[in-house]
Amino acid sequence: MPRKGANISLSSYDDIFETDTSRDEAKQERVQEIPLSELHPFEGHPFKVVDDEEMQKTVESVRDFGVLTPAIARPDPEGGYEIISGHRRHRASELAGKETMPVIVREMDDDAAIILMVDANLQRETILPSERAFAYKMKLDAIKHQGARSDLTSDQVGPKLTAAEKVAEEANDSQTQVKRYIRLTELTPELLDMVDSGQIKFNPAVELSYLAKEEQKDFLEAMDYAQATPSLSQAQRIKKLAQEGNCTLEAMCEIMNEMKKDEMDKVTLKTSVLRKYFPKSYTNNQMEDKIIQLLEQWQKKREKSMER
Repeated sequence: MPRKGANISLSSYDDIFETDTSRDEAKQERVQEIPLSELHPFEGHPFKVVDDEEMQKTVESVRDFGVLTPAIARPDPEGGYEIISGHRRHRASELAGKETMPVIVREMDDDAAIILMVDANLQRETILPSERAFAYKMKLDAIKHQGARSDLTSDQVGPKLTAAEKVAEEANDSQTQVKRYIRLTELTPELLDMVDSGQIKFNPAVELSYLAKEEQKDFLEAMDYAQATPSLSQAQRIKKLAQEGNCTLEAMCEIMNEMKKDEMDKVTLKTSVLRKYFPKSYTNNQMEDKIIQLLEQWQKKREKSMER
């Protein structure tokens, strides 16, 4: 009669040790070479990846030395990996003709991924107002969502910071400034582009963000009519009209058509008026140079006629 347990095989000490080690290694983060085709941008990523001069410098660096700092990505349930940090490095690797890039793969929930993505990109030297605005908003919403979860609300050290305080503190900014940047996310894409390009200054833009979307569209018409950008005073008055329910296109045109103090000595000529006098190939600078040249010639003729 066979003994009970005769068919039971016990794992050796080495087998158990190797199993534990492999499990530990599986949990550790390590750099992996991942095909570029398996990496895709973070959904709602607010930071623009532009093929500009800075990108070209990055491309040359990647071509010569490779990607020195690994990107961070998380597994995508639908396949591949979602980039959390490293969008510009990914684009530079594509332009440099690389097939893979070093990546640290990290399991993260949506809130943690958003916070890391924002924090990593806010370290850049140059950030557009729209990028900072949407980054602050995304991080604020993520922190608020985390605070609503019971496993993240306890604080044994002292009173918790509010979400806005936390965003401001970690960005080395003030709460007021964070909230003002987030106001920019209420602007239409057309107005926000003007803020990014510097056509509309930051402070007037914040005031204009309180206008309804239709009022913002009318404001663009008012700007075009007056061929002017708003001062802070003008933007504040237009905001007040909106709050009072009197923000009409006519009222905005009247305000925008006012001459500003620093424009008292300016003469403005519409490009559409000048174009009919110049070849289509002429740039604005070429037209300006030609106008100055003709004015100088006219002045010399006038001076000669006065000498007679």
